[in-house]
Amino acid sequence: MTIQYDEVRNFLYAEARCLDDKKWDDWLTYYHPDVDYWMPSWDDDGELVTDPHREVSLMYYAHKGGLEDRVFRIKTERSSASSLPEARTSHMISNIEIMQNSEESTAVRYNWSTNSYRYKTVDTYFGTTFVTLVKSAEGQIQIKRKKIILVNDYIHHVIDVYHV
Repeated sequence: MTIQYDEVRNFLYAEARCLDDKKWDDWLTYYHPDVDYWMPSWDDDGELVTDPHREVSLMYYAHKGGLEDRVFRIKTERSSASSLPEARTSHMISNIEIMQNSEESTAVRYNWSTNSYRYKTVDTYFGTTFVTLVKSAEGQIQIKRKKIILVNDYIHHVIDVYHV
């Protein structure tokens, strides 16, 4: 069964809302167990790296277990990204495009911007994300692949999953 545009839009909005509301366990349900979650870095020539196994990435989780570990660290204050005080975020999603839609999966591209408030400072992150969505046997949409392009990669502190 193909995924319709309004389902894609509502799914992306709901996933972002989980991050803004700090509903970490709910957020994890949006991800397939075999998800490939990747935020490549830019190389010295201004090109994105192409292999998360051989080149430095801003974030890379080869499966949902990595995301679950990240959420555990955020929730238990065992975060190297210094998650306290927690950032307050507001995610905005735009330019949602279905790039390919088949019975097996739906490829989506969208732009995003996140405002983050912490330590009396507002930071803005923005970029483009490519996701591959699939439906489970129960009909639940999940992210099977997520590639996040952070356009403004010159940032003054560690970036985390809730910033993007």
